[in-house]
Amino acid sequence: MPRSCLTPDELTTQTTKVRRRVTWELKDRRGGKSDPEWANRRRLLTGRERLSHKRFVKMWNAVVDEDPSGQIVSSYIAKEELRTLLSTVQVGGDPHLTRHRLHRLHRFLTWCINSNIAELLTLAKTVDAWWPEINAFVQTGITNARTEGYNRLVKTVKRSACGFRNRENSARRIRFHCTRAQRSAIQTSS
Repeated sequence: MPRSCLTPDELTTQTTKVRRRVTWELKDRRGGKSDPEWANRRRLLTGRERLSHKRFVKMWNAVVDEDPSGQIVSSYIAKEELRTLLSTVQVGGDPHLTRHRLHRLHRFLTWCINSNIAELLTLAKTVDAWWPEINAFVQTGITNARTEGYNRLVKTVKRSACGFRNRENSARRIRFHCTRAQRSAIQTSS
């Protein structure tokens, strides 16, 4: 799955965007310590299975009481649906699981569309547009994350250099940054 299509942060980014927008609409200001939705921002980004029952109930009740529109809770549910969908990568390519995965995809897309929240509609469009790639990743577990990481390194080196006049120096510096981890592993094993 190309990292540019759906990053893990995009799941939490949509929830954060909804939380910030709703807070601004309700209070005409940014969230603060006294606001339950701001106080529970980390819990909103945490996976359901990592929250104790007590912490989950505390977060859920505080957000439901504070947001009469229910948009923050809807975004949390959409995030959890997508996390459940993507978690099937650990299981493999069983045909029964593929049908289950498609059912989960339909559930996620339906939830996002029915919520009529702009941020969730954007996320649903992204997932729908990139579904063949996402499904290939879920079935095979193969990703181009390493390639994207090296691409980011190359861009960072070029940006920090403010332009090279000498191509050899440019290539040498890029090679140096991209092989840093391998060099340190060789030095420690010797």
